[in-house]
Amino acid sequence: MNFGSLPEDVGPRFVDIGHERSIAILSILNTGWGHAMQLAMVDARDGEVEITECLRMGMRRALQDRIGSWAKRMTILPGAESRSGAALKPDGRTDIPIHFQEVREAYDDHDPHAIIECKRVAGNDAALCRRYVVDGIDDRFASAKYAGRHRVAFMAGYVLSGSVDAVTCQINRYLSNRGRVAERLASCTVLSEAWARSSRHPRPQSSAPSIDLHHAFLTVPAAS
Repeated sequence: MNFGSLPEDVGPRFVDIGHERSIAILSILNTGWGHAMQLAMVDARDGEVEITECLRMGMRRALQDRIGSWAKRMTILPGAESRSGAALKPDGRTDIPIHFQEVREAYDDHDPHAIIECKRVAGNDAALCRRYVVDGIDDRFASAKYAGRHRVAFMAGYVLSGSVDAVTCQINRYLSNRGRVAERLASCTVLSEAWARSSRHPRPQSSAPSIDLHHAFLTVPAAS
């Protein structure tokens, strides 16, 4: 089975979970969000931590539905420390890490194999969309703080108001204004859904490939 790793003699191995697993993560994210709406009263007044806990529960419920064969192949972990290198100090505490047993066996890597960072966004709130880039894309992934040895990572954007298109425009406007046109969010490269987007971002290490991010924008019900 080919996981797309780099040859060992040219540097560190970068985990590539491939299209199939990326599609599964996005699909379970979306299905899990539907379950989260049924499991708890999530609304726009909630913070990221509370919404993320509901999403995690929903994703686990989605796995119980045995989507494909993922129930036995994917583990949705609680927030956990992540290590991108050999340093003893963890990079940080991730929102929703995901483990694949077959990837662990292929790479001999016990850390999470995919990481989902969660942020609130709104189509009419430029500040929240800026935070999505600065605190999410940049600080977590482009910096290699999280997923430093991964080729692919994920973000969940909790849409508090406005459409997915409006949120995407706000995020892309921020990137464009900073000369980062090539990093703008575009149609998802692995899944054709209105709520999904993809982007690619360079990382500081000369030996590290750019990281592909897949974004799931999940609409939060208005506060009752």
